[in-house]
Amino acid sequence: MRTAGRHFLQIPGPSPVPDRILRAIDMPVIDHRGPGFADLGHRVLQGIKRIFKTTQPVIIYPSSGTGAWEAALVNTMSPGDKLLMVETGHFASLWQALALKLGLQPELIETDWRRGADPALIEASLRADSKHEIKAVCVVHNETSTGSTSRIAAVRKAIDSAGHPALLLVDTISGLASADFRFDEWGVDVAVSGSQKGLMLPPGLSFNAVSEKAIEASSSAGLANSYWQWSDMIEANARGYFPYTPSTNLLFGLAEAIDMLEEEGLDNVFARHIRHAAATRTAVEAWGLEVQCQVAEEFSPVLTAVRVPDGSDADQLRAAILAHCDTSLGNGLSKIAGKVFRIGHLGDFNDVTLAGTLAAVEMGLHHAEVPHQTGGVQAALEYLKTTRDAKAKVA
Repeated sequence: MRTAGRHFLQIPGPSPVPDRILRAIDMPVIDHRGPGFADLGHRVLQGIKRIFKTTQPVIIYPSSGTGAWEAALVNTMSPGDKLLMVETGHFASLWQALALKLGLQPELIETDWRRGADPALIEASLRADSKHEIKAVCVVHNETSTGSTSRIAAVRKAIDSAGHPALLLVDTISGLASADFRFDEWGVDVAVSGSQKGLMLPPGLSFNAVSEKAIEASSSAGLANSYWQWSDMIEANARGYFPYTPSTNLLFGLAEAIDMLEEEGLDNVFARHIRHAAATRTAVEAWGLEVQCQVAEEFSPVLTAVRVPDGSDADQLRAAILAHCDTSLGNGLSKIAGKVFRIGHLGDFNDVTLAGTLAAVEMGLHHAEVPHQTGGVQAALEYLKTTRDAKAKVA
């Protein structure tokens, strides 16, 4: 039976693709080695630097974010190298698993999955590494499984305070273009991202922003790589081209996405996300529920992970929301499967979209018979009304 209206896709990515971007992608395929392609190549290669806030090269791969994880490691590491990684959630754990498969030796700082990376613990681990065997610190900027954001500038300060030469590798797959990210200012060496979150594109593009220090490290790195090799990419990119077939039509979409972000203004984009996250937490509090992240300064502006009461099943709740409201929410992953549901409020998202999403949650809580109080939607609306003309602070 047909369901009327547009499906609400409010998972924490892939995010809904705006019509402008769909129209931009809807182009005839062009010759990626022809003389006209370089215009598109230069346009996206220069534009994406502004989104990362860097003057350094940003490499664009036809791949998922997992590919960019691998690229970050194989270009900078040698077999047996030690890494310091922080288990902030499911995706940090997956990056660790990938490192193990590559023959690296990750040292893991464990957490309870209710906060971002703790800079003090990172500094202590690096101070203990007197022989400087740790070659990189790997941190997830916005942990999509938990709704926690790590303070990357503070992580860089911790590395510097420890006097340690380790590279700083950051996964900002769900953070880029939704949460403030400053590659150059924060001293990041490799940033990993993907197209399907704040950039509002379908899945299929991934990114490595790379510092001079990281490029220098790549010249002596010993892990085998071919497809992911930075040097081939950087050489071809200088002319506006790629060393192998790029995702041409997604690049048209990327150019449009960059235009849209810059038309709104990145600081306004970040403030919008902060405001919608705060409104969502206001609703959660009114429902009498609890958010997964417990550190206020690390609340994610990208998504909110909500814990259900003991005895309730978050997946049954999500199923009720889908059945009754045609709205998809993110599920709990691995350690917190069935315990949380995740509300995405990222990308091309406004007050009315949020109101509809929260209304679906409140109706779903009723249909699934999850213990809660009513009034979450109204509380969020009151917050939105009183902050409509306010500029949320971008830290």
